[in-house]
Amino acid sequence: MLPRTLGTTLRRLAGVFPVVAITGPRQSGKTTLARAEFAGKPYVSLENPAELAFAREDPKGFLARFPDGAIFDEAQRWPELFSWLQGLVDEDRRPGRFVLTGSQQFGLLAGITQSLAGRVAVTQLLPLSLAELGAGGAGVTLDRLMLTGSYPALHAQGIAAGDWYPSYVATYVERDVRQVMNVQDLTTFQRFLRLCAARNGQLLNLTALAGEAGISQGSARDWLAVLESSYLVHRLPPYHRNFGKRLVKTPKLYFLDSGLACWLLGITSESMLALHPLRGALFEGWVVGEFIKARFNAGRSADLYFWRDSNGLEADLLFETEGRVQPVEIKSGQTVTQDYIRAGQKAGRIAGEEALTPWLVHGGTDGYERSGVRVVSWRDLGVLFIQ
Repeated sequence: MLPRTLGTTLRRLAGVFPVVAITGPRQSGKTTLARAEFAGKPYVSLENPAELAFAREDPKGFLARFPDGAIFDEAQRWPELFSWLQGLVDEDRRPGRFVLTGSQQFGLLAGITQSLAGRVAVTQLLPLSLAELGAGGAGVTLDRLMLTGSYPALHAQGIAAGDWYPSYVATYVERDVRQVMNVQDLTTFQRFLRLCAARNGQLLNLTALAGEAGISQGSARDWLAVLESSYLVHRLPPYHRNFGKRLVKTPKLYFLDSGLACWLLGITSESMLALHPLRGALFEGWVVGEFIKARFNAGRSADLYFWRDSNGLEADLLFETEGRVQPVEIKSGQTVTQDYIRAGQKAGRIAGEEALTPWLVHGGTDGYERSGVRVVSWRDLGVLFIQ
């Protein structure tokens, strides 16, 4: 098993809360991580028909087997579990008794917030981060990393991306959407998914997206919500403070895994990716994903934004830290040009005196401070998360 940064956060939270939950996209490693971090606990998969039938027919007898707690995998399969756990943990508040894993889109968080509020710590596990992959070394190219993506099976089992992603989309994504939304026409959904990939890094125009997909705006909104709750896409909101300027109020759409986005776009080789017109947007999405992973792995919410106003000022990423604003500009090129530096400087002017030194994350190897901009190589992205 590849070491997961979230493990440290899980151990910390399990020392305080009686229930810890892990949610995230399918195949991100939730079950593997839970069983590794809580190896002494009994493991029960509620996708096992025999276990699920036992739980439904005799919940008291089912739970009596686990007086010291257990790992319940795919917990949302038995919605009544959350109410039963509420009674158990109210009687015995020992920390770290129960560990739940499951999928947000099927109601894991809804069940938790209704029955276990104040008793559970919720964490989110995305596919492997750059640090977890150990992929910043000289032998790994950025295009290879982006093309492969970050799902653990692609790295631990050596499955080719071109073999894995078609099965992933068919087995998990389409099945999930069919279950949640009762989608009958999967051909239309596949077209919708590819159109979303083509809008990676762009302002989300739901009306145009629905029109091109040949569906209603309501259906597009619902399908996008399922993709977001499945942790396949992320809508990055505009920053909520305007500093006296007219702002763009539309979110930007990003795929959280560059490999999935590449496959949906028909990009099958590094040479294709290197010349593809969306390479810059794919790199931008990859960087945004790394920032989100770092925050989730630390047990925090994303709280990331972008900025664009009517005067032409923009920042690809923006977040608050210690009462100030950190702007981040993202450029996929390997050479740091004067235009890149000027873009970083413009990003730094957004918040005036409240802005920290802007960061410029780029696709090359250079790292230094230049003309008031901190230049950071993609290989060294992790240093930004440990400050």
